[in-house]
Amino acid sequence: MSTPQTPFRGSVTLDGPSGTGKSTVARGVAARLGAAYLDTGAMYRAATVAVLDSGVDPADAEAVARTVAEAGIVVGTEAGTERVEVGGADVATRIRGAEVTRAVSAVSAVPAVRRQLVAQQRALVAGAEAVVVEGRDIGTVVLPDATLKVYLTAAPEVRAQRRAGQLGVTDAAEIAALAVDLRRRDEYDSSRADSPLRPAADAVVVDSSDLSQAQVVDRIVLLAETAVPAGDRT
Repeated sequence: MSTPQTPFRGSVTLDGPSGTGKSTVARGVAARLGAAYLDTGAMYRAATVAVLDSGVDPADAEAVARTVAEAGIVVGTEAGTERVEVGGADVATRIRGAEVTRAVSAVSAVPAVRRQLVAQQRALVAGAEAVVVEGRDIGTVVLPDATLKVYLTAAPEVRAQRRAGQLGVTDAAEIAALAVDLRRRDEYDSSRADSPLRPAADAVVVDSSDLSQAQVVDRIVLLAETAVPAGDRT
């Protein structure tokens, strides 16, 4: 296991599709580096909760953006504690449910929503000396000058098995359905006009299909130890 020789200072972005274990890995990396942690996906899921509760049609971009702007979304930055609130209500558990999962891509695709939440994300990390930020467009849009950019991926079948384990699903047909849903979301997120899901040009791609979460954390911590700030590259 690698341990930083000196305190890490900078930002690590961790992008990638759903089901790759980004949240667990990002929290592990943040804990090892003594860094703050931000799950931007939780912000979009919280926004989706606000939209669902308001009764707004997710296809009505203007109404969705207005609802999200008024929602009062709060997301914590401590790796060991998950804090997600909408209008003062704790929604940390609810955002992982099937209803939110089905609607989050549509809400996330609204450009005005992305602008609002990107501004909030940048404000949250601005004062941190060290931070690990996970999502889908962090290295490409939110923090394009990050110290280290990682794109975490895995085969859809592997991701489906992992998601099934998280949900306690053992039925083969249900696991296959999870894989189909993951592919659908990949296609949706990769083809949207605003901030599509893709690796940054200077990202390190890590395929976790054959790696344990601990191995992925070790690899990213090692990369962070040796990362050179973007402005100092020659």
